Amino acid sequence: MSFRHLWAVTRKEIQHILRDRATLILVLLTPTAMLLIFAYSLTVELQHIPIAVLDYDRGATSRDFVQQITAGDDLDLYAQVASEDEIEDLLMRGEIKAALIIHPDFSRDLLALRGMPLQIIIDGTEPESGGFAVDHISWRAEKFINTALSDQLQTMGLALDTLQPLDLRVRTWFNPSLKPRNDVIPGMISIMLGFPALSVALTLAHEREHGTMEQLMATPITRTELLLGKMLPYIFVGLVNVVLIPLFAIAWFHISFNGSFLLFFALSAVFLFSILGVGIVIGVFIRTQAAALALSFLVIFFPGFFMTGIFFPISSMPELVRMESLFLPGTHYAIITRGVFLPGVGLDILWPYTVMMFGLGVVFVGIAALFFRKKLG
Repeated sequence: MSFRHLWAVTRKEIQHILRDRATLILVLLTPTAMLLIFAYSLTVELQHIPIAVLDYDRGATSRDFVQQITAGDDLDLYAQVASEDEIEDLLMRGEIKAALIIHPDFSRDLLALRGMPLQIIIDGTEPESGGFAVDHISWRAEKFINTALSDQLQTMGLALDTLQPLDLRVRTWFNPSLKPRNDVIPGMISIMLGFPALSVALTLAHEREHGTMEQLMATPITRTELLLGKMLPYIFVGLVNVVLIPLFAIAWFHISFNGSFLLFFALSAVFLFSILGVGIVIGVFIRTQAAALALSFLVIFFPGFFMTGIFFPISSMPELVRMESLFLPGTHYAIITRGVFLPGVGLDILWPYTVMMFGLGVVFVGIAALFFRKKLG
């Protein structure tokens, strides 16, 4: 073996990596990016779960109790409401994951050693967050009882574990059985519909790699028309899956579908426009299929799995990751799919997420059109 020949080939590959920005990014920055994504998503500790409190007692004891259960970073007091209708509205909007109802005789029953009546309503669309809220409130309630009644029990010669004073009743909305698939499968539709974005990125990279873009570049078609024309067939194909996937989920997995299918179909079209915009951007900047494939998984699929709230609550992620998740179309679409499938909410609640998806799509297509040069490069 000639070391001179070996060094010549090695030097050539080093020069290629340094010249090709896509390859340089893939081999140098991708491992770090993957580490960040997996580290933040797979090591999530549930924190900052938003809850609402309906305090019918409104005494000093109940106020102290609310203050104790929301101390620290585990549960955040999102709102103190005046009725169960407000709780329903907040749950439907996905703004809270659990609600605590304190009964009118809370303080009197507690001090009379008749128990601590509590009711918790949890959002079944995120069973993990709801279950965490129940466990945390139960633990804090027992600690509060121990503190509030310690002197009284000591005087009476009673042990706390003999009283069993906590009367906790839990109601689950939207997913009473708390089956994970009822929550996960609707959310995963956003990942399944990301494959057309992968296809359009590979198509553009293939044409640039093999020089078949020349014929299109010789026509009077504008950059935006060319890119949108590339997107539309994949939107149509994606819409076929928008019909097939829910039918399969309902028939095979027995997932409930409680909303409007026409609304779901229309909002899915907006999502496809947005996610295909990401694929177009990748195809514009990347010149080889291999690089486009790797970058598509890095930008579309891995964040789709771990940063869109499908498996791990976004509220428990670091602030920087929460901000980044807002720029992922799948984050907003996962909220839409869960909202349409389980509680059956309408556009009056889902419109902010729709606007965000459409806005992201416009930005992505605009970036692609701006940087796409209708000439050979």
